[in-house]
Formats: sequence, structure tokens, C-alpha cells
Amino acid sequence: DWRTADKICCFNRHYAEHSGYWELTEFLDWSAQRGTDDIITFYDSVTSKPLFLAPRGRSLQSFLSESKRHGWPSFREQEVVQANVRVLADGEAVSVDGTHLGHNLPDAAGNRYCINLVAVAGLPTKHDPYLKSGL
Repeated sequence: DWRTADKICCFNRHYAEHSGYWELTEFLDWSAQRGTDDIITFYDSVTSKPLFLAPRGRSLQSFLSESKRHGWPSFREQEVVQANVRVLADGEAVSVDGTHLGHNLPDAAGNRYCINLVAVAGLPTKHDPYLKSGL
């Protein structure tokens, strides 16, 4: 949904897609077709830079379960591509190029990046180093 992605990612600092939006997309069906050990690369929908690699340090089921519980894809610190993601003083998560991604909402387990699926539904470029590893 390019219109929603544009509104959330480019002209916004505070708002998000509605809770559960990501479950209405093709993402769950698509992820179910992947192997349980496969790591999914989530790309900036504006710049195509890789932002998150998940699941890392947990199962796909754990990633999906936590995301469903919170209403948005929820990434942990070990899943962040640190070179491409920043957290502002107010907790807003942005790409290094300024794309609004969502917010870091730490909990008892550590940093939890609550991210809009439209912000990380980009496609890789042909020069993406993560493609070489089959991600």
C-alpha cells in the first residue's frame, strides 16, 4: 500500500499504521512459506537499505508471536542493522536517511523496536550484500 507507506514513512514523526495492519497483508502467508531457520531481511521502503534481519537469536514463531502480541512487527537489538537505524531522544526509530520506522519501546527483555510494516517492506537493490548470503 504505497499511499499508506508514503504517509507513515515520509510525512510523519509520530503516527503509525493501525495495530494489526501487518497481519492483513501477505506477510504472514509469505513468511509461512519460508524455512523456519531462514532469516528475513527487512528493507527501508524509501531507500531499499537493509534495516532489520529477523529472526536472530530466536525462532520465527517467537518473532511472529511477539509481533502479534504487540500489534506491530517487533524487532530486538540483535536484529537491527546498526549502520542503518537510529533511535532519536524521544524513542522514535528512523533510518539513517530519515525514514520514520516506528519507535523503540524497551521492556524487561531489552530494546524492542515496534516498527510499521510499510516502513520495512522495501525491496533490495541488486548491490545489497545481504542477498549474497541468501537472505
